[in-house]
Amino acid sequence: MSENSSSRPSSMRAIIARDPGNASVLTMADRPVPEPAAGEVLLRVLAAGINRPDIMQRQGISKPAPGVTDVLGLEVCGEVVACGPGVEESLLGRRLMSLVPGGGYAPWCVAAVDHSFLVPAGLSDIEAAALPEGLFTVWHNLFELGRLRMGETVLVHGAAGGIGTLAIQMAHAAGATVIATASDETRFAELNALGADAAICWPTTDFVQACLDYTEGRGADVVLDVVGGDYVRRNLQAMAFGGRHVSLSFMQGSAVQVELLTLMQRQLSLHSSTMRPQTRQEKTRMAQRIGHHVMPLIKRGRIKPRVHRTFSLEDAAASHEMLESGKVFGKLVLTP
Repeated sequence: MSENSSSRPSSMRAIIARDPGNASVLTMADRPVPEPAAGEVLLRVLAAGINRPDIMQRQGISKPAPGVTDVLGLEVCGEVVACGPGVEESLLGRRLMSLVPGGGYAPWCVAAVDHSFLVPAGLSDIEAAALPEGLFTVWHNLFELGRLRMGETVLVHGAAGGIGTLAIQMAHAAGATVIATASDETRFAELNALGADAAICWPTTDFVQACLDYTEGRGADVVLDVVGGDYVRRNLQAMAFGGRHVSLSFMQGSAVQVELLTLMQRQLSLHSSTMRPQTRQEKTRMAQRIGHHVMPLIKRGRIKPRVHRTFSLEDAAASHEMLESGKVFGKLVLTP
């Protein structure tokens, strides 16, 4: 293993969930500083993004894969301080933004080089940490499963969230028309600036009718949904012939009722995915496509994360509480 001259301890203080539960179960615990395996690097964590899958892990709904650390955190920006076998030493000292299977809420974290990107000069550590999970999620769900194409229309629910704000920018950059839903009209101007062509205030407006009105009755070609529950049935009503419905989460429940005849007659399709169980090979494939199609846009400043607030690592519980409040516009990020 190759490394630079930076010294590092053998153990560290990192954030884990001591039991399933609310944000109060998050606590600092001693964990060994990890060693990079083949194809991996050790990062000195500069910032770590916070995601809803972190909350699901804390609640006990999802668990790390066997052999993966119990330290929370799925995306980081960090400085390479050591290289595992097969990794070019030229990466030492470089900043990477990485999708990781766990371990981000810590001072040190290992990351697969194939799931990492060099941080463009124009991005801060905090901005870079806010991107990886969203990039993989939006790319796979919107463009691979949803097959969004130039000239089509996408309906993005939860548009003010970390995934939503990124999805708007990526869809807009791809030449699609973007209809966004959010709960607060004061956010509409910024959503429009990100690339949304229309914004719907879902608490006061029937988004189905509004979507149909905006598309002159045609409906959306793709729906990106984070709500689940009864929203799925309503989403189908707002979709165009041959439309693709993609579920990312289910804040109103995972059990849904759909009319198969509607799907068949209008040739609609339902898709869903979650990033964490994807194989290492699949994530590598996605990273290659993201590197080709999306990273050039990030380098040119056409796509940039919206960071709502940062928290210190010690305040991870407060960051989870804020994310669960539904009042976050963009991303939350932890810093050492």
